[in-house]
Amino acid sequence: MGFKSLELKQEILIDKIVTIHYFEYMSDYSFPGERHDFWEFLCVDKGEVNIIAGDKPHTLTKGQIVFHKPNEFHTVKANGKIAPNLVVIAFECNSPCMKYFENLITTIGEGERTILARIIYEARHCIKTPLNNPSTTQMERKENAPFASEQMIKLLMEGLIISMIRKQQTPRQEAFPEPFPVKSVKQKNDSMIYNRIIVYLEEHIRERLTIEEICRENLIGRSQLQKIFREHNQCGVIDYFSRLKIELAKQLIRENHHNFTQISDFLGYTSIHYFSRQFKKITGMTPSEYASSIKVLSDGR
Repeated sequence: MGFKSLELKQEILIDKIVTIHYFEYMSDYSFPGERHDFWEFLCVDKGEVNIIAGDKPHTLTKGQIVFHKPNEFHTVKANGKIAPNLVVIAFECNSPCMKYFENLITTIGEGERTILARIIYEARHCIKTPLNNPSTTQMERKENAPFASEQMIKLLMEGLIISMIRKQQTPRQEAFPEPFPVKSVKQKNDSMIYNRIIVYLEEHIRERLTIEEICRENLIGRSQLQKIFREHNQCGVIDYFSRLKIELAKQLIRENHHNFTQISDFLGYTSIHYFSRQFKKITGMTPSEYASSIKVLSDGR
């Protein structure tokens, strides 16, 4: 008996990516607008922005995404209070199902957020052009990029589109559903402890915590605490706490309401000099260099 193969249908096909961006903008960022002959979507990862799509104004908050169809005029502007983080991806697609995304503004779920994070991850490893440069008109490939990273971006983009259409047709249905979790009691317990401590660290972000204090307040041994954090983040809990502080410092710098000394005091640093050293250790830039570089990029220079 002879076998005959089944040619698989392709409902969505994305072969060309124009740009992939992850922006950390100042709170006063404003983009006057553009139109182009390809698709583009903007997703708010943090903060809030005001946009115009066609001739209609909208406000987008964390987790919301807007699709701009080809030749649709669009603008984006921060609200003057919160420094936004945005994912902006432009691509070519002629599949008929893209009709669904015309004039679409919606909130994405955790599955789609994970797909976007994976796209940014792959892009950072295979695209030479900085992902935070708004003046990019053509991306360049990196040499020695991980195997098939560009194809991964294509598959993830197509998966994102499929996931969003599926969820519209059948709520909670996703393109890449999570496999049924098989965890031991210990793994579940460790995850609960980890999540609890993350909340604790966020609530005490303005303080100077020690490992002893974290252990005492969360009823956990030092070795277990360090082991859990290294499994989740490849670093110790104090290193993680330092990164958490600097991420908040970056947001405060972008919001442009406080000077560096005020931010240092707000986050519980003993001095502006120690704050600057920690900032440079984690970001590779001084606070002044960071503020200047983001400002330059947000002005589109």
